[in-house]
Amino acid sequence: MGVLVPLASAGRLLSAFRKPLTFLWGSLWPLLLWLRATFWLVGTNWRQKQQNREEPKETREEEEDNEEEGGGCDGPLVPTSVNYHFTRQCNYKCGFCFHTAKTSFVLPLEEAKRGLLMLKEAGMEKINFSGGEPFLHARGQYLGKLVQFCKEELCLPSVSIVSNGSLIQERWFASYGQYLDILAISCDSFDEEVNILIGRGQGKINHVENLRRLRGWCRDYRVAFKINSVINRFNVGEDMREHIQELRPVRWKVFQCLLIEGENSGEGALKEAERFLISKEEFEDFLDRHKEVSCLVPECNDKMKDSYLILDEYMRFLNCQKGRKDPSKSILDVGVEAAIKFSGFDEQAFLKRGGKYVWSKADLKLDW
Repeated sequence: MGVLVPLASAGRLLSAFRKPLTFLWGSLWPLLLWLRATFWLVGTNWRQKQQNREEPKETREEEEDNEEEGGGCDGPLVPTSVNYHFTRQCNYKCGFCFHTAKTSFVLPLEEAKRGLLMLKEAGMEKINFSGGEPFLHARGQYLGKLVQFCKEELCLPSVSIVSNGSLIQERWFASYGQYLDILAISCDSFDEEVNILIGRGQGKINHVENLRRLRGWCRDYRVAFKINSVINRFNVGEDMREHIQELRPVRWKVFQCLLIEGENSGEGALKEAERFLISKEEFEDFLDRHKEVSCLVPECNDKMKDSYLILDEYMRFLNCQKGRKDPSKSILDVGVEAAIKFSGFDEQAFLKRGGKYVWSKADLKLDW
């Protein structure tokens, strides 16, 4: 009987506190749910931060891979040195030509100047005019006006031309020579029969004799003289040392004959250059024979690959990464920065091949 009294008292106490406890639990439950959600969110954020700490390593690796594929350049590409092929027309018929007469289009002069100004504003220091044959259009006057514009108004450090030389007259030097830093003449042989065989024949004009005449005019009008030679099946055995040393160019650029799909090989090509090809070993033998020539600047196919910024007659950059010329949109339509992204240009390859050198005649120590 004594045991039953405390039990009865406990029951009455529980009955008395049941309602307050039920109320208290009902009040605490939402608080517990909020705390649970809060701690879950904090835990999720912590795990996310841990993942973020690990991501930069992977991102760096991806960026390094992208840099390798894009030439290892940080930021936008700068068009330091540009080769502007403003015409595809030519009066010669070189069998290995890799920029053939597929169109006859030439930009209006003011549009070409607008594009050159855009290139200067994007960082261009050197412009090289080429073709085709750049002296063919408007008898060289179009070219002369562009040369003068680039030197006089754009104040470019270097303005150069690559030409076969057959159409250049002394009066052109008298008018525009002061604005030109370098004139490069293409000459693949000092044997006139070989030149004719290659396609560098033009009626009664002797290519080698004309080369010597141009060398004299360059001296007279203070223009740095350069020679470009494409080594191919028909001249690979020739010894040119004596002639080069006599002419004393500031640079003798020696190229290995190159195939470009759609230009001098494959479907749609206007030339068939396969018969001109030589091996890398044959090219190296030619270089070894001429190693004592101090102005020799050799470029095998590997060195040339993606190391040139080429602008076509529409001012489109030409991407040669796949062995053909895939054009970007014109800089006149989308701007330089947008167009150059599709150029395939490898700035490191450009620097490695010696693409940047003393290219202003003001800085060259020349014996006129």
